[in-house]
Amino acid sequence: MSGNRVAVVTGGSAGIGRAVVRELAAHGWDVAVLARGRAGVDGAVKDVEAAGGRGLAVPTDVAELAQVRAAADQVERELGPIDLWVNDAFAGNLRYFWDTPEDEYRRITEVTYYGQVNGMRVALEHMRPRNRGVIVQVGSALGFRGIPLQSAYCGAKHAVKGFTESVITELKHAGSAVQVCMVQLPGVNSVQFDWNADEFDEHPQPVAPIFQPELPARAIRFLADHPRRNLWVGFSTAYTILGNRVAPWFLDWYLAKTGVGGQLTETDGPRFGSNVFTPRDEQTDRGAHGMFDRKAVSKDPWSWASMHRGALVGAAAAAAAGVTALLVGRRR
Repeated sequence: MSGNRVAVVTGGSAGIGRAVVRELAAHGWDVAVLARGRAGVDGAVKDVEAAGGRGLAVPTDVAELAQVRAAADQVERELGPIDLWVNDAFAGNLRYFWDTPEDEYRRITEVTYYGQVNGMRVALEHMRPRNRGVIVQVGSALGFRGIPLQSAYCGAKHAVKGFTESVITELKHAGSAVQVCMVQLPGVNSVQFDWNADEFDEHPQPVAPIFQPELPARAIRFLADHPRRNLWVGFSTAYTILGNRVAPWFLDWYLAKTGVGGQLTETDGPRFGSNVFTPRDEQTDRGAHGMFDRKAVSKDPWSWASMHRGALVGAAAAAAAGVTALLVGRRR
């Protein structure tokens, strides 16, 4: 036993999950990586070991509850009690709803929604008896506002939000100390867009503005140490969620005008084939970043302010007190 805390990251072989693995390892966590692609999980484990931690590769299909249970048992045997479980695995496509095959739609739902249900179930089986632990559900602005071409993914993320809120209330009712958090993400420069299922001539791209995967990774590590019900990453996440509350009819119109073209680019890029049914990092490690490094931003004042809100409130209170004291002094 290393004495480090132990984390499980589903979907940790590539994209956001891979960035989360690296971020946790860089801050002293031992990390188990659950994903389907052998080269991807092995590469992620090498990242953990390069940072001085213990990594464990557990090839797992999160849509299969038995596989998730077996993976968790292996983690606890080889690394120790699980302190953090991050549910990040998902699959996606870019198709009109009426052009989406039923089996593809079902599979995206099973991975993106039931994968988080299975992860939550298994994490709680280990954490509730110990009455400690943190679970992070990786959500999306698209869990609050659906967009064209992604009805399967949007539906799954909406379901994740509702399911997670139910579990939070049940844990509170039971008096459990296990913490369940949600993080809502914007468009991210992820390898996912190189293996999306689609039939367009143009290459898929995230909805702008595009953020680098290290930003959500830092937010997820923050939640591991400072559990909170919900954390938004990116101004675009904030204005999407808030805008849909205020004027959903406007977003219907705006997304009908811009939503399809905004997810496609004429820029050439790699196309590894759809990963909905077959992992595309089985033979080759794809890493964390997609093809949009030149467009993607690495800073996010919104999530920085959210993660430092205590200090900001304290500074504002101190400034207000100083101004009040100055005004009182002048009066006297």
